[in-house]
Amino acid sequence: MPTIDCDPATARSRLEDAGINIEPGNTDHERWRAERDGAVAVAYDGKVVVQGSDPTRVTNLIHEGGGRAHVYFDGASRGNPGPGAVGWCLVTADGVVAEGGERIGRVTNNRAEYAALIRALEAADEYGFDAVDVRGDSELIVKQVRGEWDTNDPGLREKRVRSRELLERFDRWSIGHVPREINEHADELANEALDDGN
Repeated sequence: MPTIDCDPATARSRLEDAGINIEPGNTDHERWRAERDGAVAVAYDGKVVVQGSDPTRVTNLIHEGGGRAHVYFDGASRGNPGPGAVGWCLVTADGVVAEGGERIGRVTNNRAEYAALIRALEAADEYGFDAVDVRGDSELIVKQVRGEWDTNDPGLREKRVRSRELLERFDRWSIGHVPREINEHADELANEALDDGN
């Protein structure tokens, strides 16, 4: 149960800026309460206590700097095109903060890779990180997003633009290619999502 020493008014403002509803406290000692996806923040004089199953959903928003995450993504397509899925995970010094995998319909492998990158960046933004180091095993996607390779397919070009828009939300970001074995967890999440759909 993290306790954050901070100005409760500033913390409240940051949570409201993130679209989180603030409610009155339940006792005379509680200044306010806020809830987001399994995390509850309770403000007292000079501090905010965060509890629940996923406190990082709120703590990163309250801290002055939301911290840094390593973001791993992978898309999978069985056939090209074929049934597709995405896998992603957010990792900090504390370990895996969040992860996900889901089916995305019939797509090419490159479209699945972009969908995974976009979903991973959306999750990192939702968690309030202010710096991300993004890693994936698709050299094509990484080099297109960095602007090193052209994006000729109009659908992929649109996804590249969306990826860059999401990256620009962070104070600092990098994106790099890693071998599949480094990206194994995101790959497993994408393939598990595909297997669950059969």
